[in-house]
Amino acid sequence: MLTTETTLRAIALEDPATIRIFERYHLDYCCGGRRPLAEACAEKDLDATEVLAALEQATLVSDAAERDFTQATPTELVRHIVLTHHAFVRNELPRLLPLAEKVAAKHGPTHPEYFRVESNLRQLGSELIHHLAKEEMILFPYIEALEASRNGTGSAPHACFATVESPIQAMLHEHEAAGALLEEMRAATNDFTPPTDACPTLAGLLHGINDFERDLHRHIHLENNLLFPLAIQMEKMENEAMIAQ
Repeated sequence: MLTTETTLRAIALEDPATIRIFERYHLDYCCGGRRPLAEACAEKDLDATEVLAALEQATLVSDAAERDFTQATPTELVRHIVLTHHAFVRNELPRLLPLAEKVAAKHGPTHPEYFRVESNLRQLGSELIHHLAKEEMILFPYIEALEASRNGTGSAPHACFATVESPIQAMLHEHEAAGALLEEMRAATNDFTPPTDACPTLAGLLHGINDFERDLHRHIHLENNLLFPLAIQMEKMENEAMIAQ
């Protein structure tokens, strides 16, 4: 049963359809997902009872667009994240960055917030590309190899870190940094709302960044709340099995 003391993370994991409600109210269910609903609503000056009612309604409606990944294996999660969310980042950044440059050049002199949007988006893009590479080249292969070892289809993986929690902590920190950059852009643009006299380029940019943020929230949710805890648990089980031999 949902209550205002249930954490955002627990609600999102219990029923992925609730993610749309969190997005509607701009509640952080990924990086900030361990907070109770009441606390998160208070920070945003939202009526927790209203949000809770919307969440409960969402759980009554089947939403095929929100796949339930709670029973997915680590390898299934990794491959979905790479093929869906990493691919989205790599496809969207080259499209959004030129739009941000055009908007800043045209509207920046009278609306300096668009200089900030361009700067933040450029920083976000640079940091995310390195972030994805580290996951795909170091962390994700280790997690897949760890699962193969646990299943008896591969040998115990070797790593350049003492424990998987080390790179995971780094990824968590980078997730928070990415979220902060997007939050700054959202605040600067009135929730990515185009002004009444917006040109198509400006409207397209704000719409695109809004979609980018929504996808990144789902992306980070799958990693922070599902994949990373599974990886930590698997490594502990692997270490215990090796000690018992």
